[in-house]
Amino acid sequence: MNNEIRGNSAIPGTPYSGTSPRLMSVDSLVGNDVYNHQGDNLGGIKDMMLDMHSGHVAYAVLSFGGIFGMGEKLFAVPWNALKLDTEQERFLLDADKERLKNAPGFDKDNWPDMADQSWGQQIHKYYGTRHYSESLRP
Repeated sequence: MNNEIRGNSAIPGTPYSGTSPRLMSVDSLVGNDVYNHQGDNLGGIKDMMLDMHSGHVAYAVLSFGGIFGMGEKLFAVPWNALKLDTEQERFLLDADKERLKNAPGFDKDNWPDMADQSWGQQIHKYYGTRHYSESLRP
């Protein structure tokens, strides 16, 4: 893991020692590894996309494959598709490596328009998640 998962307070660098952090710094999340339930390393969190209107984290951008940043593929994974594993200090994604290889992805020089609703629907459908705004509706 590139960064220690921390988040018990707004104090950067303070390790989290509980089971479910409520607030975490973005710096402590970027660089963390993502595994599946079979124990396969699926890559790392390279970036995070925030919805500036609602304040929600919309997507984690995962980096998968490649060596030293060359040939890596990037994936926007809905934030609610990731689960924090505080014991192993990593994130879990319910997807096998083959599914991730075939997921809609992009390269570092050609990012999709993540604000495009049809693109977002495609991503949520692929990962079997609902857009966070759907869970906010009465």
